[in-house]
Amino acid sequence: MRTIIGMRIYLQAKPGPGEAPKYCQFLLHQDLLGGWSLIRETGLQGGRPQVKREQFLTLDAAQEALMLARDLQLRKGFQVMISEGAEPPSRYHVGE
Repeated sequence: MRTIIGMRIYLQAKPGPGEAPKYCQFLLHQDLLGGWSLIRETGLQGGRPQVKREQFLTLDAAQEALMLARDLQLRKGFQVMISEGAEPPSRYHVGE
């Protein structure tokens, strides 16, 4: 059995002149009861973040939600800055 500690994806949007960069971070980890938590944190760099948490019964469902959330942010112009905890899906490569 493979042990997964968690996953993290940190994205950032290029700021306009005089603006703080926007960011979003997705954290996926297993809870104590065997389910999975997806934490979404968004905001302006240096500002107060907005945090939302979703619970999932299976890793597959949680990963699918994570990838959908990531893809939505990529379409909005965000770029992946950090990806930890799992092999990046073939749909993107960090640094491109």
